[in-house]
Amino acid sequence: MVEAVDLAIQPCDVRTADARIRPLAHRTPVFASSAFNAEAAKRVFFKCENLQKGGAFKIRGAANLILSLPKSDLAGGVVAYSSGNHAQATAIAARHVGAHATIVMPEDAPRSKMESTRAYGARIVTYNRFTESREAIADEIRQETGATLVPPFDHPLIMAGQGTAALELFEEVGPLDALITPVGGGGLLSGCATITRELAPRTRIFGAEPEGANDTFLSLAAGERVSIEPHTIADGLRAPKPGELTFPIVKRLVERIALVSEDEIRATVKFLLLRMKILVEPSGAVAAAAVLFRKLPADVGSVGVVLSGGNLDFEDLATY
Repeated sequence: MVEAVDLAIQPCDVRTADARIRPLAHRTPVFASSAFNAEAAKRVFFKCENLQKGGAFKIRGAANLILSLPKSDLAGGVVAYSSGNHAQATAIAARHVGAHATIVMPEDAPRSKMESTRAYGARIVTYNRFTESREAIADEIRQETGATLVPPFDHPLIMAGQGTAALELFEEVGPLDALITPVGGGGLLSGCATITRELAPRTRIFGAEPEGANDTFLSLAAGERVSIEPHTIADGLRAPKPGELTFPIVKRLVERIALVSEDEIRATVKFLLLRMKILVEPSGAVAAAAVLFRKLPADVGSVGVVLSGGNLDFEDLATY
C-alpha cells in the first residue's frame, strides 16, 4: 500500500465518512452488462451513482461536510457554487439538518438541475461563468451571512465523502484490475483512489476527462496544476484547474487520465440508455466512454466504472 501521510486525506477518513453519511446517502447498486462487456472487451462493473439521492455522487461529500458541522455553524446556513449536482446535494443535506442553503449557479446551468435545486429549498444566485467569479460571489455571501462554504471538491471532508463510492464498490465485487472515475476538480477520483490503495492495492487507478476539459491530463503532464478554459457537454466536468488538495493525490496514486471526445460521450450516453436501460448524464458517462472506446490498457481485464450522475435534461437527451 502506498504511504501518503502528507496528503489531504487517508483511508480512515473515507471510512469515517462512510459511517457519517448513512442517514442521507444511498448504497447504490452495481450493474453489469454483457453487451457493454462485448463492446469494450472487458468485464465491467458499474457503480451506479446516477441512482443516488439527488441523482449523483455529490451527496456523499456534501453530506459528510454538512453533517460534521456543529449547530452553532448551521445557524448561518451554507453556501456552495455548482453547475448542478453539487448544488442539489448541498440543498438536500442542508434541508436534512434544518439549515438554509444559498447556491451560486451559472446562468446556463441545465434547467432540470436548477429546478431541482430550488425544489430542495435552496436560494439560487446566478452568475455569468465567462465574466464573473463564482468563488468571489460565494465568498461575499459567506461574509454577509456567516454561512459555511461547502466547496464542490477541494476540501478533505468532501473528498473523503466521495471516496465512499469506491469503498462500497470493492466491498461488493472485491478487487479488480482497474478503477476509473470521471474527473472534474478531482474530488471523486482522489477520494476513490485513497480508499482503493488500502482495499485493493494492486488495482490500477485511472481518471477520464473530455478532450475539451483536460486540465488534469495537462496538469499531470506538466507536473503542476494547469488552468484551461473548458468546453464540453459534460457540464459537471468544467472545472478549469485541478484542486489544490485533490491534485497531489491524483498525481501520487493515479496511473493516467484517459481522454474522450464529445461524440464518444454522446454515444456512451445513448448506449447506456438503449442497451442497459439506465439514464446517465454526459459527465457521468465519461468514464464509461473511456472503457467502451478502449482507452484503457489491453491487459486490464476487469474494471470498476463510476457512473457519477444521471441528471440530464430531456430536451438535450432528444438530440443524442
